[in-house]
Amino acid sequence: MLRKYKTAKLFVIFLVVILVLSFNQINHLLCQSLTWNSQKSLAEARYNYAEVLQKSIYFYEAQRSGKLPANNRVTWRGDSGLKDGFDQGIDLTGGWYDAGDHLKLGFPMAASTTLLAWGVIEYEDAYKQSGQYNYMLDNLRWVNDYFIKAHPSPNVLWGQVGKGSLDHAWWGPAEVMPMERPSYKIDASCPGSDLAGETAAAMAASAIVFKNIDTDYAKVLLRHAQELYDFADQYQGKYSDCLTEASDFYQSKNGYVDELIWGAAWLYLATDDQKYLDLAQQYYAQLTQQLNGGKSYNWTHTWDDKTYGSYVLLAKLTGKDEYIQDAERWLNYWTDRCNKKGIYYTPGGLAWLDEWGSLRYSAKTAFLAFIYGDWVKEPNKKEKYHAFATRQINYMLGSNPQQRSYVVGFGNNYPTQPHHRTAHSSWANSKSIPNQSRHIIYGAMVGGPDKTDNFLDERSNFKMTEVATDYNAGLTGAVAKMYSKYGGEPLANFPEPEKREDEFFVESQAILVGDNVTEIKAIIYNKSAWPARIVENLSFRYFVNIGEIVAEAYQPSEVKVNLVNNSVGSISQLKPWDESQNLYYIQIDVDGSQLYPGGEEHYKKEIQFRLNSPSTVWNPDNDWSYQEMSGQSSLIKTINIPVYEKDKLIFGAEPDK
Repeated sequence: MLRKYKTAKLFVIFLVVILVLSFNQINHLLCQSLTWNSQKSLAEARYNYAEVLQKSIYFYEAQRSGKLPANNRVTWRGDSGLKDGFDQGIDLTGGWYDAGDHLKLGFPMAASTTLLAWGVIEYEDAYKQSGQYNYMLDNLRWVNDYFIKAHPSPNVLWGQVGKGSLDHAWWGPAEVMPMERPSYKIDASCPGSDLAGETAAAMAASAIVFKNIDTDYAKVLLRHAQELYDFADQYQGKYSDCLTEASDFYQSKNGYVDELIWGAAWLYLATDDQKYLDLAQQYYAQLTQQLNGGKSYNWTHTWDDKTYGSYVLLAKLTGKDEYIQDAERWLNYWTDRCNKKGIYYTPGGLAWLDEWGSLRYSAKTAFLAFIYGDWVKEPNKKEKYHAFATRQINYMLGSNPQQRSYVVGFGNNYPTQPHHRTAHSSWANSKSIPNQSRHIIYGAMVGGPDKTDNFLDERSNFKMTEVATDYNAGLTGAVAKMYSKYGGEPLANFPEPEKREDEFFVESQAILVGDNVTEIKAIIYNKSAWPARIVENLSFRYFVNIGEIVAEAYQPSEVKVNLVNNSVGSISQLKPWDESQNLYYIQIDVDGSQLYPGGEEHYKKEIQFRLNSPSTVWNPDNDWSYQEMSGQSSLIKTINIPVYEKDKLIFGAEPDK
């Protein structure tokens, strides 16, 4: 009897297990079916991918530092950072500003460059057919020219320009930065294998791009890449232990073994030298030690962590099961929505990893999923990885609950308040002045939504609205792939000219008007933004008609002009404009070197001046420059008080001669 009871009990347990397994299997299949149908329908959304690619590349031009080239397309950007490196006796002009600030940070700059170059290597035809190839080459050359400057000798690499605390304390356009910009380096005495290894990868990948276009330049890049990798390999250490200024922003938390793998793998691809592949594989074996007991699968490729890109790259280079399994385990973590231990998905379908710049993670993963999906042979895997990547990119372009594009200047309801100083172009050192950004930083992908698909388009919300070269790096390559699949047309007249505001002007008010005296308060402004700039030889003119005193036989020299209340500037006596009409002017010269759109005390200057007539018949209503002020009790923008740069009219109107 007992035996029968035990048998029955075992049978019931067995039946329950079968039912549970069947239920889980059915549930899993149902989940997979729903996921596939969802991915398929959303993947069918179409956007103008050529336009996105066009604008994403343009964003890097908006990030340029240094002396801008003659073919600069960003009309609101000018030369900036022209003394970078001078504090250390080296020319470090050029390169890219990292994000919405003015720091130049070598680690994320190099990481962005490697991915951009990889995109060109994988999808060269897409860049060419979309008409964006030469623009991308220009950007890769621009940033690599900076890396060449930053690597003046084999074991020295300058990794940062600008001090975070100084830079972030000021909110204004790059062209008029007032703060000191110290430079920082790694060398044999204080190394940085991660920084040197990533820069080696960037230059090696770029050398592949230029190999058949500019052989000599490719050779230069490859030489620097090899020297940098030797430096990284021989003198090992974390760069942020030496460049402590970088620790608050781009601390190397992941160590440097991943960059030693990454750099070696790219050098092998660039040189076909077996020693680099051997080094990559030797360091790959150390990943378990670096990551405290196991390789990582629950994060993604970032400026700091190159393990995931290394999975894909080494799988392609060798075809070995170890790398394939690592790559697929990681990609499956992101792509399998039925895996409860996988990546979190928002209700709208975004694979969401972290609150700070959420879209950059899914964009990079999408880019690598495309690359791996192109390479893998199994049709089901290819479809899965491509469908995931397509879904993520389309989410960023508008297939999301808010039905908004997260790429500035593209699509529907795109962000208008990106966290970017120069695009905002405040003259008052304020995130809230003006309310709207004065420029559209086309192509910049903002940080993105929270885990409930909620997004706040607020300039101060830098977790959501920051833009960065690192953010766009994965997006650019992924969109090139999307173009190769679905096509599109670049905009013919891009970029369209912006509507300009008055940049230099005068506001004025009559303070005192009497029978023989006129006293004027004038405020001259520099709110320049196309681009922001300092105009040293700045002046404005006040035009008067002295016909009434000439009729009484007085001479122009008898009208006395002087500054009031220690005003800043110098003032002339009357100068003739059109003597036949008795038109004269006073010229007020301003020290424009101290007038720039950099804060309340910097962008404007008040000047008061007085005219004393020798006659009591003085009538200011006859004066060209007074007419707008007549009857006004407050300051008004005065068109008839024109402004000049080196005697060239830049604002306002002059009386006819």
